Amino acid sequence: MKNFKEKADLIWRVADLLRGDYRQSDYGKVILPMTVLRRLDCVLEPTKDKVLDYARKVEKLKESAQDIALNKIAGFNFHNKSQFNFKKLIADSDNVAINLRNYINGFSTSAREIIEYFNFDDHIDRMDDPKADILFRVVKAFEEIDLTPDQENKDLDSLEMGYLFEELIRRFAEQSNETAGEHFTPREVIRLMVNVLFIEDRDILTKEGIVRTLYDPACGTGGMLSVGEEYVKKLNPAAQLKVFGQEINPESYAICKSDMLIKGQNPSNIKFGNTFTIDGLEEEKFDYMLSNPPFGVDWKKAQKIIKAEADNKQMRGRFGAGLPRINDGSLLFLQHMISKMKPTGSRIAVVFNGSPLFTGAAESGESNIRKWIIEKDWLEAVIALPDQLFYNTGINTYIWIVTNKKSEERKGKIQLINATGVKDEELLKEGKIEFNRFWKRKDRSLGNKRKEIAENGTTKGVGFITQLYGNFEENEFSKIYPNKHFGYWRVTVEQPLKENGKIVLTSKGAPKADSSLRDYENIPFLKKEADGKLVPQTIESYFEAEVKPHLPEAWIDKDKTKIGYEINFTKYFYEFKPLRALADIKADILALEKKTMDAEKTILN
Repeated sequence: MKNFKEKADLIWRVADLLRGDYRQSDYGKVILPMTVLRRLDCVLEPTKDKVLDYARKVEKLKESAQDIALNKIAGFNFHNKSQFNFKKLIADSDNVAINLRNYINGFSTSAREIIEYFNFDDHIDRMDDPKADILFRVVKAFEEIDLTPDQENKDLDSLEMGYLFEELIRRFAEQSNETAGEHFTPREVIRLMVNVLFIEDRDILTKEGIVRTLYDPACGTGGMLSVGEEYVKKLNPAAQLKVFGQEINPESYAICKSDMLIKGQNPSNIKFGNTFTIDGLEEEKFDYMLSNPPFGVDWKKAQKIIKAEADNKQMRGRFGAGLPRINDGSLLFLQHMISKMKPTGSRIAVVFNGSPLFTGAAESGESNIRKWIIEKDWLEAVIALPDQLFYNTGINTYIWIVTNKKSEERKGKIQLINATGVKDEELLKEGKIEFNRFWKRKDRSLGNKRKEIAENGTTKGVGFITQLYGNFEENEFSKIYPNKHFGYWRVTVEQPLKENGKIVLTSKGAPKADSSLRDYENIPFLKKEADGKLVPQTIESYFEAEVKPHLPEAWIDKDKTKIGYEINFTKYFYEFKPLRALADIKADILALEKKTMDAEKTILN
């Protein structure tokens, strides 16, 4: 498959046959399973006759034994022992429905299950109904689309097939006003995550016969798993990366499993269901983990099960560090992934919106989760990405790198990388530069995606950001702070209640607090000295220096002091921009007024 977009265009045109009999929002229910079937048909074509011949020899064996034997003949983890293929299906136009079912039933168990998740059997009846009478035309249209693997580069071809599925999903989502971003992540973002995930282990991954595991708890169509596998194979063709995942959307799950089948991965490693409520890989631990969980996902439906696990298992379970607010389960996904880390060391790359960095006051669920991760010294880096990068949202997003095997130089520290390209925004808008060191504008917007990160070279885009991470040095784009820099005390500042100018005392002789004057202070664990160094400070020293001079009668209610953690990313890269001179602003206004008056004269004359 030389060009996945050309193939996507051909498949997209088949959807025109459904017009009138299907709503646009339902086109994917036919086109996606048919694309899977046609792809499997093309993949198996070279060995089809051999499989049919051998099927007669093993027909008395149990189905499981037959599957093993025939898979070996087919050369994949699946086969089809039906007499039909797409060419034979269209040769009998009067019996397409019954023959298509025969063809589907001829697949081995693992492949047949994939089609079942599409609920495609219902659509065979619907298309074969005399009122519609479009089944034959749809099958014939697909038979004319060649999805045969490229024999010279099957790995790349398989990756392109993933692109094709995602392109179709994006188009169907746009047609039905659904959220394409729920199904997949921009490939340049995945490549960046994969680069940063593996960069510390490149030496290990080049060893002969190395075997590692990769997991995505919200795997969608399997894009992250595919890019991860591609990276390792390019680095070391002899390495084996076993991939695992779980997905809640039936169509995405089916596509992911079909991709795993074709690439020779074990499709049973991909589980169906809600990761929060049923951990399909409960006993497994993984070397690497990648994920783009849905932003701001509501976990109300799973609330009962999640709270029960948190209460009963506490830190022995997945959610013992804390529960975030009900309308954003991002940090539940991260806790789940952390529970999958191996004691010997694992690495995690996950992309979130800004909320998990700072939402929640001290000792809230979110703050306690951040506290747990940072005090365990697991948060290695946070990378701020440009806005307008994802299909379903224009907001800024952030890649978190979490690991329980930091290198010596990174221990006790967190690296923040600002890859937003904010400084060049105005220059880009004015057309003075085409793109900056991080992103460029797309020729055509795709939903909310108006920008893309360049994927080639080392001085821009993915390569440059990877270098910023790998070099672990401070510069205008990279800041490195000790873990404690993100911690603070939330203290309650009280002032005395006064009546007729006198302080009211409690029965124990202490000043009584005036609740109307109560205030709060966030006191950082570290303060910056005049020379820029960060040094520890105490609540008392801060209070004496910053509060007492202004409120000499105030005190701290120590029983109410709380500890919080947050990462206010923007603050660390903020640069003050001096206001424009009044004379310059006045000149601009006068010039604009003159331009307006000249335009009026031209129109009136």
